Amino acid sequence: MYLYHELGRIGEDIAAKYLVNSNYEIIERNFRCKQGEIDIIAKEDDEIVFIEVKTRSNVACGRPSEAVNQVKQKHIKKATKYYIYLNKLENHYIRIDVIEVYLKNNKFYINHIKQII
Repeated sequence: MYLYHELGRIGEDIAAKYLVNSNYEIIERNFRCKQGEIDIIAKEDDEIVFIEVKTRSNVACGRPSEAVNQVKQKHIKKATKYYIYLNKLENHYIRIDVIEVYLKNNKFYINHIKQII
């Protein structure tokens, strides 16, 4: 059994390794501002990708991506816009993805949903 924050950290670490192995360049992790938080910011080819990671040890409460509701999406969009503004990335292609990480019996499964928002 994992504590909530520990489960999230483990899931983010797994997602970051998956992204690196998939030829993404990790730019930043856990970007926080008053508008919200972005778990992972990465670059794939010429796109800047803002990634929300959701980790679960079971699906009793639904799929992890279902937790990215309209309120969460609004915060992600605002934090993304602020990051773009701060880093002068207005002329770059961007997308927002969700990575679902399922942990069970010391194994993990990843579902990468591209352009979810």
